[in-house]
Amino acid sequence: MQTAVLVILFIAVIGVSLIAAPRRATVEGFFGGQSVTGCAPGLWTLVLSQVTTWIFARSLMNAAILGYYYGIAGTLAYAAYYGSFLTGGLIVAHLRRAGAGSVQEWLGARFGRAGQGTYNVVIGLRLLSEVFANLLVVGLIFDAVSGGGGTLAIVIVATLGFAYSAWGGLSAALRTDVVQMVLFLIALLLAFGALVFSPGFSWGAVLTAPGVSGPYNGWVLLAVAALQVFSYPAHDPVMMDRGFLADPETTRRSFLHAFWISTLCIIAFGFFGIQAGLLEAAYDTELIGTWAGMFPPWVFMLLMISLLVSALSTIDSALASAARLGVEELGLAARSLTGGRGVMAVVMVLGVVLTLWGNATLFDAVAVSGTASMFLAPVLLVGLMGGRALPLWSYLVAYGAALLGAFTYFARSWPTVAAVLPEGHKYEQLLLICVLVLLTGSAAVLAGARKG
Repeated sequence: MQTAVLVILFIAVIGVSLIAAPRRATVEGFFGGQSVTGCAPGLWTLVLSQVTTWIFARSLMNAAILGYYYGIAGTLAYAAYYGSFLTGGLIVAHLRRAGAGSVQEWLGARFGRAGQGTYNVVIGLRLLSEVFANLLVVGLIFDAVSGGGGTLAIVIVATLGFAYSAWGGLSAALRTDVVQMVLFLIALLLAFGALVFSPGFSWGAVLTAPGVSGPYNGWVLLAVAALQVFSYPAHDPVMMDRGFLADPETTRRSFLHAFWISTLCIIAFGFFGIQAGLLEAAYDTELIGTWAGMFPPWVFMLLMISLLVSALSTIDSALASAARLGVEELGLAARSLTGGRGVMAVVMVLGVVLTLWGNATLFDAVAVSGTASMFLAPVLLVGLMGGRALPLWSYLVAYGAALLGAFTYFARSWPTVAAVLPEGHKYEQLLLICVLVLLTGSAAVLAGARKG
């Protein structure tokens, strides 16, 4: 019964998304997000699109899982990443003042093809991980609810998500994001209301919850987030692409509103994980099975729909950004609807393949990509905001240190890598890696910096 209801509700969401997608596609709308009349998106279109594309299904699950294990410290640690809207808005403002239309354009002017190429590798992997991780959550939901069927659900969602994304590109993503965000907020608010008015809920207990594993590693992750929060948005093309669609003032306001809305949503969803820990519920299928036993069926369905809607909204935006990257930055296809759709198809197929083969540890994708992005922190602080000229070698040393750090965390269980890492929890190892990456990159950038 639950499976049938979930399928019907999700089909309705996809149907509404298809109706919201533009009826007519243009090249400028596909890559630049303009309407069929050539208008830029308005403030609340940008705000809702920013929020819904950054509240990934993976992010919601991460906030809840970290809340379950580390209490309020874990949820706050993940919510800290949403400070990226503040730092991302600052980066976009400086790029626009410098006359750049994207991060790639600024890096290309400073470091040539090497700067653009190295950056594009990182954001290409980022986009692929967004498609993969959100499809993974779709599979987890249907496996938990129906006892199977996750693989079929992944293929169906990938196909339907690709269908309307490929039709309108970025303009379709913006329009459907608004609809999907409204549906997500309704589902989340209803479920959250049911949580806080349930007999076993206590604000004091939730806000001081230690988690089933104790809060220490949650505070460690908060330190990691603080180190990554400046560079993290700059390697996310979905956020950066939306920083150049409207005028500077509208863009600035959209980032500020997106910050507080998304942060509250992430903390609210994290409460569901914290409450599961307080009730000493057994951890089951990334908490999905746990919630099925904790809440009435209608509350559980609302939680699942909110996850599925957030997955769909992130996938279409990731595909739109992948099309722009492949066509406008890498020149892999002609700047046409056919070229953009071809890039989308390749990325979607790769995402499905990775989902069926890949790692189910949801936070690892965030940790690895966040570490890989850290080369941008000293480069943007000193080169963009500080106005200093940087040699290519400084940039490449910072880039190499970040990629080495990301690889080290990814391969931490390999015997050769484990031998050089200090013993401790993986999050303590991640914090050490981030500190070393940032120190190495900063030293190289400061050593090479000169007056511009």
